[in-house]
Amino acid sequence: MDKKKILIFAHYYYPDTASTGQILKDQAEGMLQDFDVTVICVVPSYNGRVEDTYKKKKYYFENINGIKVIRVRVPEFAKTNKLSRIRNIIAYFLGALGASNKTGKQDYIFTISQPPLIGGLLGVIGKWKKKAKMIYCIQDFNPEQIMAVGYSKNSLILKIMMIVDKFSCGHSDLVITVGRDLVMTLEKRFAGKEIPAYVMINNWVDEKQIYPLNSDHEQINIFRKKYNLEDKFVIMYSGNIGLYYDLENLIKVIRNFAPGTKTIDGREVVFAFVGDGALLGTLRNYVNSHNMENVVFIPYQSKDNLIYSLNAADVHWVVNAKGIKGVSVPSKWYGIVSTARPILAVLEKGSEIRMLTEEIGCGLVCEPGEYDIVEKNIQWFLNNAGSEEMKNMGDRGREYLVKYLTKNRSIQKYIEAIKKL
Repeated sequence: MDKKKILIFAHYYYPDTASTGQILKDQAEGMLQDFDVTVICVVPSYNGRVEDTYKKKKYYFENINGIKVIRVRVPEFAKTNKLSRIRNIIAYFLGALGASNKTGKQDYIFTISQPPLIGGLLGVIGKWKKKAKMIYCIQDFNPEQIMAVGYSKNSLILKIMMIVDKFSCGHSDLVITVGRDLVMTLEKRFAGKEIPAYVMINNWVDEKQIYPLNSDHEQINIFRKKYNLEDKFVIMYSGNIGLYYDLENLIKVIRNFAPGTKTIDGREVVFAFVGDGALLGTLRNYVNSHNMENVVFIPYQSKDNLIYSLNAADVHWVVNAKGIKGVSVPSKWYGIVSTARPILAVLEKGSEIRMLTEEIGCGLVCEPGEYDIVEKNIQWFLNNAGSEEMKNMGDRGREYLVKYLTKNRSIQKYIEAIKKL
């Protein structure tokens, strides 16, 4: 019996380092036994740059581990330049529509909420063109996310965006959210009206690829030596250094811990930022102008090296700006707890990742904007460095993830939900 066909609009896909691209790769490959899977995405360009090999043709056809991948050529962009980003997104939208004509009959259209609005519209148009069932996976709600951080204050544009994305949700055969708080946002959007069919499925990390390593592991030592982290107590932020995390204010809290500050076990504390994004230059300038020699910036790590960079930290930040509850879920949490590292969380009460952190007891939490408590929580980790209590925090996270939040468990939930349509 022929497998049913599913077309995924992914925007970013492997080898791009976007978290959604990594998740969709796992998902697509995990569904191969049940579905014939095609992915439409951009050429590798998450950092804004496009390699010369992807600048010559409109479409590139690849096969990655059994997944048929059609890549759309897009113009380069700067993450700090709104106009260039808009051009890039429009090119993806138009290119993805064209690429869908090359995929033949499809039984299901699966799309995600990135780029904002565009992902949903691609799903609706794909549903109509292919006469297929549409699954809309909400990783981020927009315009709510844009409104939360003040990225745009144009009320007309925001109103139009809300109408468009509600339209996409309403025309979906199934909406999938990645957090309990996102379910509440969906219900709020459709208050007093029929709510689209939905299910909540947690994101994941491959717990067999990201796992705890001994601190004296050769590759961890190489990473630490390369970035002057040897014999240091490392508090790490790993991921997108962007607009939704209040990093401009958190860096001011870090300034209260002067270079040379030590933990109870005698190690100097270092704050490491691993990644790239629109605010990287702003943070660099602040650190340089205030002589914060205990802050280091480290480039994005490849998927193969991620296990070593995550294990090189003693504590990991998981943060969001105020207003992000019910809008977005920081999926970096899954990789962190998979390495059995404790969490320094700055998240709103009732948000999915804060609830998980509190329920498991795998870190310290406070509200965005409670900078005095952020400082207090950092100091707690310095006062408890090397302690059994701190180790137990990390262990509880890993144990819970392995028991309830594995990659295979979540992907199986996707398969079962889609097959019911």
